[in-house]
Amino acid sequence: MSSKQARLAAVLEAGGPLVIGFSGGADSALLACMGRRVLGKSGALCVTAVSASLAPEELEDCRRLAGSLDLEWLPVETHELENAAYAANGPDRCYHCKSELMEALVPLAEKRGATVALGVNLDDLGDHRPGQAAARERGAVFPLVAAGLTKSDVRALSGQIGLETADKPAAACLASRLPYGTPVTLGRLDQVAAAESGLRRLGFRALRVRHYGELARVEVPEGDFEKVLALRSEVVAALQAAGYRYVTLDLEGLRSGNLNDALGLAARH
Repeated sequence: MSSKQARLAAVLEAGGPLVIGFSGGADSALLACMGRRVLGKSGALCVTAVSASLAPEELEDCRRLAGSLDLEWLPVETHELENAAYAANGPDRCYHCKSELMEALVPLAEKRGATVALGVNLDDLGDHRPGQAAARERGAVFPLVAAGLTKSDVRALSGQIGLETADKPAAACLASRLPYGTPVTLGRLDQVAAAESGLRRLGFRALRVRHYGELARVEVPEGDFEKVLALRSEVVAALQAAGYRYVTLDLEGLRSGNLNDALGLAARH
């Protein structure tokens, strides 16, 4: 066992039974897998929040991963869109989203005598993520942080233990595709989901479709620019089928969290 894996195992063992927020990404998959190994199946309940802000493909990934890892898995519906403060899409949107998640997880944890654990890594602490404050306020713990793991550590360790999520592209909630101040609505989330699903069917793995009314700003890694141009007609057709009139390619490439630029915060890659 590597020293980093051993540190994480020790943190999990000391933390006792957990209710893990399970999004199916690299961070939560590692946390779930290691939690299952260290605490046993019943000691690491993995819960996926299901709402309009979760892409359909991500829910299916969670379902499939839970089965392959033999996790105790529970999908629960959350209703953040009913919160006017969330729907207003201000810079604190993630705070209200995470508060809704904790409303679902905390009662489950209390019934099991467990603690809520989220897949936050050290690198996440330097980003604009107000949801972390909401989670901490309700007693959530961040085992990856406690074990001193960065995002690269998470991916490396995931590869060592054979997790397929080791190189899975990050996939933030669909509401993150809307610039701050653009209200979050079911229609807009569905439109973004349809557009991104269309691009995935064309073979793009890492991507974002940023929503600006009738205009879609497509972000893919710079290495995929040639592919976008080669499939230009198919890309345009996919986004127009989702309801966009204008399709643009962001020449700066895929940048997770770049809408934080409007807040004067550095975007993270």
